[in-house]
Amino acid sequence: MSDDSSDHIPPATNVGRLLKRNATLILPQTGERVRRSFTLRIPRHVANEDGATTPLLRRRRSTGERCGAARAAWKSVKAGIRLFTGVVMSKTSQSVLKCSFAYLLGSMATFVPQIAAFLGKQDGKHMVATVTVYFHPARSQGSMHEATLLALLAFLYAAFISVTSMGVSIFFDDRGLQALGHAIVLIVFCGGGLGLVGWVKLKLGNPLVNVACSLTSLAIITILTKEGAVQTSTFSDDKITQVLKMVVMGMFATTAVCLIFNPISARKGLRENMIKATDSLGDMLSMIARSFLVGLEQELRQPAFIAASSQYNSVFTSMKKNLREAKFEHYALGTEAQYHIEARLVNCMQRLAQNIGGLRSAATMQFTLLAQSWSGGTTNPTYASSMLSGFHDQREESAGTLSVIEEAPEDGDLFNMTQPSSMGQSVASLPPITPADIFSRFILHLGPSMKSLTYTLKQILDELPYGPGPTYAIAINPNFRSSLSEAMELYATARNEALALLYGHNDLSKHRPAEIEADFEEVAASCGHFSSCLQDFAEDMKVFLEILEELKLNLDRRPRRRSWRWLLFWRSRSWRHLGNEEDPERDISIHSSIDRDVLHSNAEGLRQRVSLDNNNQLGRYKYRYTLWKLLRGFRREDVKFAIKVGVGAALYALPSFLPSTRPFYSHWRGEWGLLSYMLVCSMTIGASNTTGFQRFLGTCLGAIGAISAWYISQGNPIALAALGWLMSLACFYIIIGKGKGPMGRFILLTYNLSALYAYSLSVKDDEDDEDEGGTHPWIAEIALHRVVAVMSGCLWGMIVTRLIWPISARKKLKDGLSVLWLRMGLLWKRDPFSMLLERGSLTPYMNAWEELQMQQSISRLDGLRQAACHEYGLKRPFPNTIYDSIIKSTGRMLDAFHAINVVIMKDLKASEGEVAILRHTSRERAQLCARITHLFQVLASSVKLEYPINDALPNTENARDRLLTKIFDYRRTSAEAPGVSDEDFALLYAYALVTGQISHEIASVSKDIEKLFGVLNEDALKLA
Repeated sequence: MSDDSSDHIPPATNVGRLLKRNATLILPQTGERVRRSFTLRIPRHVANEDGATTPLLRRRRSTGERCGAARAAWKSVKAGIRLFTGVVMSKTSQSVLKCSFAYLLGSMATFVPQIAAFLGKQDGKHMVATVTVYFHPARSQGSMHEATLLALLAFLYAAFISVTSMGVSIFFDDRGLQALGHAIVLIVFCGGGLGLVGWVKLKLGNPLVNVACSLTSLAIITILTKEGAVQTSTFSDDKITQVLKMVVMGMFATTAVCLIFNPISARKGLRENMIKATDSLGDMLSMIARSFLVGLEQELRQPAFIAASSQYNSVFTSMKKNLREAKFEHYALGTEAQYHIEARLVNCMQRLAQNIGGLRSAATMQFTLLAQSWSGGTTNPTYASSMLSGFHDQREESAGTLSVIEEAPEDGDLFNMTQPSSMGQSVASLPPITPADIFSRFILHLGPSMKSLTYTLKQILDELPYGPGPTYAIAINPNFRSSLSEAMELYATARNEALALLYGHNDLSKHRPAEIEADFEEVAASCGHFSSCLQDFAEDMKVFLEILEELKLNLDRRPRRRSWRWLLFWRSRSWRHLGNEEDPERDISIHSSIDRDVLHSNAEGLRQRVSLDNNNQLGRYKYRYTLWKLLRGFRREDVKFAIKVGVGAALYALPSFLPSTRPFYSHWRGEWGLLSYMLVCSMTIGASNTTGFQRFLGTCLGAIGAISAWYISQGNPIALAALGWLMSLACFYIIIGKGKGPMGRFILLTYNLSALYAYSLSVKDDEDDEDEGGTHPWIAEIALHRVVAVMSGCLWGMIVTRLIWPISARKKLKDGLSVLWLRMGLLWKRDPFSMLLERGSLTPYMNAWEELQMQQSISRLDGLRQAACHEYGLKRPFPNTIYDSIIKSTGRMLDAFHAINVVIMKDLKASEGEVAILRHTSRERAQLCARITHLFQVLASSVKLEYPINDALPNTENARDRLLTKIFDYRRTSAEAPGVSDEDFALLYAYALVTGQISHEIASVSKDIEKLFGVLNEDALKLA
């Protein structure tokens, strides 16, 4: 090999030395600028395991060791005691104990004569214990405040339905129309009232709302169908008063336990979540940056990165929950301003996580391009092999960590390697022949500053936002903001100079095949997008520090200003406009209302055009069409669900209003069957099957437990209370520890209806229960009546769900995917950059309301997938794994949509350079948008019709390559144009990255659909 060629081919050892370089960084704690070696390595905590020095054969124990066997046994006993103590003191165990104590207090309403006498002469005192089961105290203080509010609203609604139904019954009875009055009560108040409960339960989808709906259903059903005041057309407020007393007593018991015994604060939980979230974000940032600089994807497949990513996902879910519950705590304490600041802090953390996602996407695409370049035969073999071996040698030497990078002296040119013998001269002077060469030059120029900024951000994230508990003082250093600003200035300067040197090379001006130019620009796009996302992360980090400082000022203010202006609900809207501009919920509502206005105006224009075209065609069908439009609300599935719930409830309650069947209804405790029906009714067949089975199994177990407890205690109140407490321990473990709420609640509900009810009979709390033994209750008969009632209610719920407007989760899942893909295709057809080119346009690419709807649609589709697993068919089992993969791919496509939307919404006013680039590439973008839209429509049609996809689909790669080639051509020919800078290409860099991700996910979904529906056969193509 000649000397000349050796100057252009860096040996692997030189590349290793190139990566071992010092770097200038800003220490965030002091703001000091230092130049030293550092690493982004995440410390690995290695457990004490057998290693190379551990002998393969254990040596035989000596006599002294055998004498120490007793000591070892004692150590084992102590370890077992510590393990038992740890289990008892765990969060789950403490929650179960709290719930069991609340249940024990609630059961005292049945066992203590003084409390029972306060509730009056009736056998339903077990409802107090039932309230403590539904509104259990294993929740935060904020959640308990919300539960109390919902319980009171549930009671008020039940009282309104009860009083109104009594009044209607009395009104018609006075006029000799008792049957008509009963019919109105049955249809309007029983069917309509319970149908509205079902609609609210479905619409809100909140677990606490579901519990409140169950409570109000219990009260309405008891008063309307059991007590008899409505049937006899008399007004009686005794039962309403008793229900109010029992609800208040149950809520008082569970609230007292929640607030006194080991209270849980959602505010503290939110701070703990924020600490874990910032730690996870720092670890992911460090590992992604290290992996990108080394150029190998293995770093992102390590258990450390997977654990950090999983921890953030779980913590963020908990953080949103704690934020909602902390809102009630702040409002109760009069610190609304603190809540709004914390809400902004959580939103800022979400933006940081989105930037992390952008970094990971750019890095993943870079790894794919490098792998294709190194394995596709397009790279200079000698140079590529030396580069790759250098990376691998250095990787082995550093045990999987980012090598220390050196930068040029600060008093000279940052990127001018003037020494002929230096490694920087040989690499910097290399012509960028391949995409891998461009990547190496990018890392050479920008690697040191990129690593320095990452290190500064990582150090800041490790200390934010709070100190250790229990005080959780805000841990913000006054030097953080200035240090970060200085680090960002260094990075911005280095980035501009690096991009200028990278694209200023004369070799880039040479003409090459379009495929090579597209590869060059694709690597440039991923590198540029990665550096841009890192800069955006730093910008959002500055905002995070500003919000944190604002929160610190709010907490340090003395005296603290407290206000409860939210109580002035009639003035809340104006107050929020004046004093709570930072409220994220208000921002979403404002953007949603504006967006809906824009969409409404556009829809009105379209509707007018359609009506003008169709007026002549409608003719005599105009009035039919008008009626059809007026009835469109009844075509909504949530309205259909409410109607069928109401119809089923009215039919089930009908025997209680007929004199001939009322004794049968009362003997078999039809009210509990009707309650079971209300709890079992779900939107889809699969969900009803799931809840019905769990509740029936829970009922059987509860009946067995009640019979056993009654025979063991022989009706002794102390023994019965103790056995009930033990029963509650097991049930609350099922509810809290295992997450099977319906089964656990129904076990305790049946136990209360049998054992506690039997005790009420034994002490003669009611004179009308001789059919079940009276003062000598027949516990087996009582349990049988409850089991039969619950079973009949569950069966009736499944029958109504299947026969009246049946909604299959499988069909709804396919329809939902089809509509979502069509919506995504139409959304992409708009061209994300059209609003930047059409200055003054009010129509955004993707408004906040539309994005929220699509994200919620993904959650609903995943719920339908879970419900579809419980729908049984003869053809084959439900392909859960395939649909799970399709939904996850669709979710990643929505994330890509969100990513490009974030880039656009950062600055809605495009610069002259951006406008010029966008107009230069408008044709290529239109072709790419059309192809992606076409693919979305093909996917939607295939799933909707259950037909396989043919292999003659449009290829997005060719259109994407033409776009990248066009960008490369514009950079080469218009680099010196006035008003054009490297920052102007950031939009198209993000666009290229997003289109690549969408194309990849569409290909993945296409493969999954092929697995679902196979290939075309004669049966599928048979003509009618």
